[in-house]
Amino acid sequence: MYTSPTEELLLEFSDGILTVTLNRPDRLNAISGPMLSALSDTLQQANIDPEVRVVVFTGAGRGFCSGLDLKNEQMTGNGAVSRAGYRLFDLHNSPPIVINRMDKPMICALNGAAAGYGMDMALGCDIRIASEHAKMGAVFAKRGVLPESGGCWYLPRLLGWAKAAEVAFLGDVLDANRSLELGLVNRVVPHDQLMTETMKVARQIANNAPLSVQSTKRMMRLGMEETFEAAVDHIYLQLLPLFGSEDFKEGLSAFAERREPAFKGR
Repeated sequence: MYTSPTEELLLEFSDGILTVTLNRPDRLNAISGPMLSALSDTLQQANIDPEVRVVVFTGAGRGFCSGLDLKNEQMTGNGAVSRAGYRLFDLHNSPPIVINRMDKPMICALNGAAAGYGMDMALGCDIRIASEHAKMGAVFAKRGVLPESGGCWYLPRLLGWAKAAEVAFLGDVLDANRSLELGLVNRVVPHDQLMTETMKVARQIANNAPLSVQSTKRMMRLGMEETFEAAVDHIYLQLLPLFGSEDFKEGLSAFAERREPAFKGR
């Protein structure tokens, strides 16, 4: 059902879980222009595909993503960003925007270094499971830029203002344990167990009622910007169709019969 749109973006679908792998290991999975389009298209398709219940996002080789690829044609002779390079920073319908809009849960299997654009995309995922080799390269201030693809929005919400300021202003590279201590990742696992542990989490989510999971994520996202009263009203409106779903009936039946539910997403 899912075929890789390019050799630089590998797709694998099984049991409701779509695994998306950035595949430019020789460039630490730096994102090229064609990869941006392929990734956005893939995620948008997954978001409306009822067969997809969870998206796992990872990288090939020793890095997750070193950021946008500004090498060669993206730079002018004096080292400034070229007109083509500026187009890479246009966020319209780009992966960070698409990730933020996703109703399907996204898990980042952080296999190595995530820097710049790569760090921002990782922060956009709902859950981050880090290899012991993983690093967050929050070095924007040391490159004369800022977290332009979501980091300025995510960091204060994930860490609170003071910790976010520390991460953003110091420009340090954060190893896996420091990232866990700050709350940037959910857990750290041995490198050779990263995908095994990630898929355990993905399968547990995929076995739950997908309409419930997606509605919960949508309400959590909107609730970040709403008053409590507005959130309660919106949640009630989301709850009504769930009460009429087959999955709601299956959940009640499974509970009464003391068995595992078999949800169909209907």
